[in-house]
Amino acid sequence: MSVKIITVAKQLPEFSRETAEIMPFLDTWLIGQDDRFVRKVKKIFEGANVDKRYSIMDPIAVFTKTSFEERNNIYVREVIKLGEKVLKNALEKANWKPTDLDFIITVSCTGIMIPSLDAYLINKLGLRQDIIRLPVTEMGCVAGISGMIYAKNFLQANPNKKAAVIAVESPTATFQLNDFSMTNIVSSAIFGDGSACVLLSCYEEDIGPKILDESMYHFYDNENMMGFEMTNSGLKMVLDIEVPETIANHFPLFIHPFLEKNGLTIKDIKHLIFHPGGKKIVQTVEDLFLQTGQDIEDTKEVLRLYGNMSSATVLYVLERIMDKKPKAGEKGLLLSFGPGFTAQRILIEF
Repeated sequence: MSVKIITVAKQLPEFSRETAEIMPFLDTWLIGQDDRFVRKVKKIFEGANVDKRYSIMDPIAVFTKTSFEERNNIYVREVIKLGEKVLKNALEKANWKPTDLDFIITVSCTGIMIPSLDAYLINKLGLRQDIIRLPVTEMGCVAGISGMIYAKNFLQANPNKKAAVIAVESPTATFQLNDFSMTNIVSSAIFGDGSACVLLSCYEEDIGPKILDESMYHFYDNENMMGFEMTNSGLKMVLDIEVPETIANHFPLFIHPFLEKNGLTIKDIKHLIFHPGGKKIVQTVEDLFLQTGQDIEDTKEVLRLYGNMSSATVLYVLERIMDKKPKAGEKGLLLSFGPGFTAQRILIEF
């Protein structure tokens, strides 16, 4: 029995700013810094290919010094709101009732909360008391795909069940006010907040793209390439400049064998549903696919409209592709990267 993606929904936080509107806040933040450095920072923001980003906090609050506790409390409060809204959005799109769900996976890496988000959603939406919960907290940007892989495996082992994967992220909550490193600046320039939910089912009568295969590829000895450091001021971003080159070097190892196992080549993939980690990573993957004639315009557009929302972002790309109603039989490849270092893939057929 096939596992199918039934629908994808998104929900954005209430606050948003275009990149041009953020520049005055940078001027205030960078007071006392060398003029050349200030110009460099602004150039990074202007050249990040992110026109707008959303946040769980007003920009004034983002650039106000707060404790880790205060900022994490905001994260918890707002993540619960976004999680409830996005799950409701998805259920309404699919015409499902909350009690239809058998399995709920929540993913987020940008704050800390125990109980996890899924516990709050059970109470707020009246989910079943016997629903199975799986919170995923340490997979970073790849967790949207990770959650779908876990959901697919559960559904395949448990026929006639339904699952929800909910990704809610606030990279804004991890912004380090006293950190003027290139890592903090680049991550601030490319990241934004957002949430998404994907519903999956293995009921025969349900309609949606089928998951044909899925796989995880783990890069040896690259634990320090991407992630967070826990500091007294909060979660401090780790983002190695070698990430794009590492992806390019390993590309034949994690793409070609996976497709060959399914009797396919890259030319058979009509829709590349790629997580827009940032401008350089997007350019790297785009260059690798250009020779086959495919484009990643939807990935680039999601980055432009919202920025990198960590685990939720690839689901925004998936929603855009599904809304276009691809022809029956066309293949799609979901691809994302995350801490570990890891690349994860899902092969689907529309």
